[in-house]
Amino acid sequence: MTLFDPVRCRWCGRGFEPSPGPGRPREFCKRSCRQRDYEARRRAAERGLDEDELILTRSELNELRDRLYVLAETVKDVEADLTDDPADDERRLLNVLLYAAKQATLT
Repeated sequence: MTLFDPVRCRWCGRGFEPSPGPGRPREFCKRSCRQRDYEARRRAAERGLDEDELILTRSELNELRDRLYVLAETVKDVEADLTDDPADDERRLLNVLLYAAKQATLT
């Protein structure tokens, strides 16, 4: 166990250990992520996009919708299969997972 909590990469979201010592804290897990972030910011500036705006292809959007649909249906199936048994740790953990998945599929 380390003294520091893991930090998330600004580009890919992977966790990494922060580097101790002086200087500006790292925001990226590796140099390629830093480069991709730089390129994305340049492209966004060229197109006049705000920091919160995103360009997504129709196929990427459809794939995301399909994945969320599958997740939502899986949540319904798991919810129907669960029984309330407070002594069962696996079911308790599954309920926590189910809650998190429900939150991800809220529209």
